[in-house]
Amino acid sequence: MSRYGAMFGPDITFLGVDPCTLDEPETYADADVVIVGAPFDGGVSHRPGTRFGPGAMRSTDYNAHDGSRPSLPLRVDALRDLRVLDAGDVEMFAGDIEGSIKAIEEAVATIAASGAVPIVLGGDHTIALPDITGVARHHGFGRVSVIHFDAHADTAHIEFGHLHGHGQPMRRLLESGAVRGDRFLQMGLRGYWPDGETLDWMADQDMRSYEMSEIVTRGLDECVDEAMAIALDECDGVFLSVDVDVVDPGMAPGTGTPEPGGLTSRQLLDTVRRLAFHLPIVGVDVVEVSPPYDHADITAFLGNRIVLEALSGMASRRRGDAWEPARPLLEGRGTRNRTS
Repeated sequence: MSRYGAMFGPDITFLGVDPCTLDEPETYADADVVIVGAPFDGGVSHRPGTRFGPGAMRSTDYNAHDGSRPSLPLRVDALRDLRVLDAGDVEMFAGDIEGSIKAIEEAVATIAASGAVPIVLGGDHTIALPDITGVARHHGFGRVSVIHFDAHADTAHIEFGHLHGHGQPMRRLLESGAVRGDRFLQMGLRGYWPDGETLDWMADQDMRSYEMSEIVTRGLDECVDEAMAIALDECDGVFLSVDVDVVDPGMAPGTGTPEPGGLTSRQLLDTVRRLAFHLPIVGVDVVEVSPPYDHADITAFLGNRIVLEALSGMASRRRGDAWEPARPLLEGRGTRNRTS
């Protein structure tokens, strides 16, 4: 696994963090987090283009690529407070789905075994199968829970005559035993799929899926509270799998299977930050950013910020901060209240 760089475009790292090479363990021996790209879109059922997602999420920003991003609400600079490195892209050929799955699983397992948290930039959601399996190989099958943000359940059995694709990774994960069905939590489902037979299979696995109507009725915070409690029960770590189509396509148009009526980008970013602060995160992937269908880099920016919110929450958790989302930005910073 020598450093390939970027499969599509220049070899740049995520916002200028230092590079590393996975077949040279000394280059990431001290890493807290290793970012890796999985530029694969050979599993899509509709619009392709997510092979360009890793490059877009690494590069899309209006600030300098200087390896620094201070978080306003958390007052951490995760790219500096944590040792964050970028291993480049795993070589993944769209015409070889089995080979690509194997390659990313080995890369993620290598990162997890080093003690670092892998953050995978996709790519279509096919890669969740090897991402989560690679982490489970280190932490133990059945010991990692999953919180999955998506418009779609991704629990199909066979599509286009194949067992692998972006609509099937969650079924394959549960079938393999890498993840327990009763520790698999889905947030933001909506639309007109899956069918009743697939929903029955999901219920038989004791999965917990929060459809948007439930989230709207009960409130997102209450649903997230419940999901966190379940995720921490009898598991040692949590993997966050974030499909950008969980966000309403008005705020995330650059994706292959857009479904109206989703979360706002604000809701998703706040929730990812909260989960990363409160939970022992052992892996993250951000998938289905498809730049050819994006407008003004809206979705690429969102993917970039999802990564930063996860990193910032992890950095604040490590520092031992209190969770104070309502704290005024300048409180205790030498300011005084004024009345006119």
